[in-house]
Amino acid sequence: QVQLVESGGGLVQAGGSLRLSCAASGTIVRVNAMGWYRQAPGKQRELVADITRGGTTNYADSVKGRFSISRNNAKNTVYLQMNNLKPEDAAVYYCNAEVWVRITTTDAFWGQGTQVTVSS
Repeated sequence: QVQLVESGGGLVQAGGSLRLSCAASGTIVRVNAMGWYRQAPGKQRELVADITRGGTTNYADSVKGRFSISRNNAKNTVYLQMNNLKPEDAAVYYCNAEVWVRITTTDAFWGQGTQVTVSS
């Protein structure tokens, strides 16, 4: 089994910054793409940013220029640096990873979520 453990959420004023971390552990042959999603109350979960193992990144239009995703392959960890936070960024942020759990098998896993609250 694979576990994704997130950290770094919290309360911040508008214009402030937070850094989220997510570490994968367990039965891992190799971690492929990793990403961050978020879900605000009453809304669907949406992609915030993702990153391939090789470092190619992809961002939602709403966060381009403010958020930055990165990863450390040796630590199976992905980060999300969030700058100039806005009230509309408030949500539960979830880490996602595609993992080779055996040489012939990949599966997708989710973290438990971390709350980000932005006060105006």
